[in-house]
Amino acid sequence: MIFGKLISNEIIYAGINPAFLGFLNFQMEKRIMNGKYLYFALAALLGVLTALVTFLPFLLLAIFYFCILYTYKRFKKVHLVVSIGVFILFLGVGHRAELFNKTIIPESTSTFNLEYTQLPKIDGALLQIEAIDITFKEKLLIRYPIKSKLEKENLIQQNFFQRQCSVSGTMTKPKIAKNPNAFDYRQYLADRNIYWIIEANRSLLQDCTKVKPSFLSLLKQLRYTGILFLEKHFPADIASLSAALIFGDRTLLDPNLLSDYQQTGIVHLLAISGLHVSLLIGMFFYLGIRFGMTREYMTVLLLVLLPVYVVLTGASPSVIRAALMIFLVLLTIKFKAYIKLMPIDAISLAFMLYLFVSPTVLFDAGFQLSFSVSGAIILAAPHILGRYKDYGLKMLVTSITAQLAALPFLLYHFFELSLIGILANMLYIPLFSFIYLPGLYMLFIIQLLFGTSPHIIIQFFLKTINLSNEMIAHLSDFRFLSFIPGRPNSWEMFIYIGITFFIFYLWELKDPRKQIHLLTAIIVLFAFQPICSRFSPVGEVTMIDVGQGDSILIHLPHDKGNYLIDTGGTVSFHEEPWRRRTKPYEVGRDTVVPFLKGKGITRIDKLILTHGDMDHIGGSLSIIEALDVKEIILPAVIESSETEREIIIAANKEGIPVIRSAAGDRWSVGENQFYIVNPERNYSGERNSGSLTIVAYLGGLSWFLGGDLDQAGEEKIIKSYPHLTVDVLKAGHHGSKTSSADGFIRQIKPKIALVSAGEKNRFGHPHNEVLKKLEQQHTKIYRTDLNGAVTYRFYHRKGTFSTYLP
Repeated sequence: MIFGKLISNEIIYAGINPAFLGFLNFQMEKRIMNGKYLYFALAALLGVLTALVTFLPFLLLAIFYFCILYTYKRFKKVHLVVSIGVFILFLGVGHRAELFNKTIIPESTSTFNLEYTQLPKIDGALLQIEAIDITFKEKLLIRYPIKSKLEKENLIQQNFFQRQCSVSGTMTKPKIAKNPNAFDYRQYLADRNIYWIIEANRSLLQDCTKVKPSFLSLLKQLRYTGILFLEKHFPADIASLSAALIFGDRTLLDPNLLSDYQQTGIVHLLAISGLHVSLLIGMFFYLGIRFGMTREYMTVLLLVLLPVYVVLTGASPSVIRAALMIFLVLLTIKFKAYIKLMPIDAISLAFMLYLFVSPTVLFDAGFQLSFSVSGAIILAAPHILGRYKDYGLKMLVTSITAQLAALPFLLYHFFELSLIGILANMLYIPLFSFIYLPGLYMLFIIQLLFGTSPHIIIQFFLKTINLSNEMIAHLSDFRFLSFIPGRPNSWEMFIYIGITFFIFYLWELKDPRKQIHLLTAIIVLFAFQPICSRFSPVGEVTMIDVGQGDSILIHLPHDKGNYLIDTGGTVSFHEEPWRRRTKPYEVGRDTVVPFLKGKGITRIDKLILTHGDMDHIGGSLSIIEALDVKEIILPAVIESSETEREIIIAANKEGIPVIRSAAGDRWSVGENQFYIVNPERNYSGERNSGSLTIVAYLGGLSWFLGGDLDQAGEEKIIKSYPHLTVDVLKAGHHGSKTSSADGFIRQIKPKIALVSAGEKNRFGHPHNEVLKKLEQQHTKIYRTDLNGAVTYRFYHRKGTFSTYLP
């Protein structure tokens, strides 16, 4: 027999031969409630959504759900009453979580009595660590700028647990999302009950007292010690992969490699999940039996050790889900005369238990992906996966099942689905299952016991890991196999989930006549959102918040053109090696590309770069790398900046034409027209004065888009075009007083001004003098530092402005 249908299903569909666990012998039988826990879990889900998202729509959906259960599922009254009771219970749980999901620490607090609760994260010259404020019993995130290389080395070796420390610092709110589809760090922390970041002004271990260690803190310290042990005794490639697979810590992994895993859809293999937990439990159980322990003793021992293992591996949603399920299975073994569970019951109970303890985890991507994929595999096992006997075919079908189940959540959180992931999973699941997981555990144990590891094994893993990393890098380059329709809205999410359920329903049927319906459903799944975008008659102009820089998207109706004017850019300074972050923020990669992908934009018809300053074009290389750029337009200047030259080299490698544009050039698409009014060809003056300047007519408005055009450039334009007036002015040079001259503003008479400036920037942009000039002309001013992204949506010649922040 197999170790429970639950574990058997997870293992067999993750690529592990179930015979490996054949020594475990029990059968989960049906009882009156068996198979019903899934419906109770759905009631719990609706209860939390009703409390935490939108009350009335989800309440009505819950009522409709109960009617379905009673009418079509023919639920007995007792089951229906239990379902409604579960809904009410979780409605209360969600309401309580929302009620208490707020800070109680006064904003004026400057000294904190802390007990550290997590491992420190040291990246370059920045240390971050979570802590509990003893006085207020509230979680905080502490940030400390490390002063020297020696201090950094000392902090890496320090034990942050078993201490209470007095730390002084400034309370700051976490950053909020300022662009559509951007990552909302404040909400992310709030869902984890963290509301403040403390910017510490002195060492976090300077004023501490020893406290009696708790069992939990000892386990966390043991985990940190284990990660340091790996880093010290193994080469970097082995240590980083081992830390991820053994302790659930991915901080040692190269950020580019981690990005490759994400783009190919196999990053889940680096997270502790049912695959890892089941393998380890099976190995431990087998060894215990071989050493003469009874099955009953090993079952009890595993029940005790599972919570310990959860802490040692970082307690991520995936590992908690797997541990809860296996814990329930072990209880079934222990009390088999009283408890009988089906696999779907186990995951449903695990879902409800997890949600009861932490309702806000419902919004965590890892939680959603872990339960949706595992649940789909368990439900598909008897009627879909069971049909396929060939191992390779079973792997393929399982991979497709997992991708379909994950699709709505991947699109919502990451805006894309890698179709190459189906192939990558088939290649890498066996590699991780049969080589990396058991092999790296074995290597770790050998090093612990004997203080050294065989050279031949080290070399084997180094070569294997290097080869697999190179392959994953190549697979991640298959951009044409990425499905990027944009972030689905609420209705589109329901449509995705509904079509996915319908696909599984049709797949489950053995009627060949239904295959055409199955194919149609799959086509609709992947086509409906792109088609809606393609035929949308609505266009938009968005000034993206890129901090102290410029980036404007013009998206024409019916997808007739996507123009990106500037890309923002991050100014980098020379730093000592120990200060460098593993993956420093880069505005093109981390802000502009996610913004575009979130809208389903993967093609840039014209990448228009107004001039060579880093804050305008520094993100271009990331745009070229991530998206399909059809054409790059640069100002027709004699002397290019170093960044411009780098962009031209990258464009040549990708076969992207680079066009030098000057005053007099123009193009039109339908009723939308674009005129270049600056600079003159072969311009050789000051760079800002030579900014590529566009006067556009779209959405019923006239627009003046001039990069960092200064007052001298403005004067040249109004002399050349003495009757020029515009509705919308993109203020030059972020609202600096070197732009927006009095005569220029008086002539063009803008009704609306757009100012792109960084929040609390060191230049003081926009300048008060400029704001007063605009106000005197009764110009409505939108600013990215205050309003976030500013969007004008239009239909034919009418449209409205809106800001992302209220």
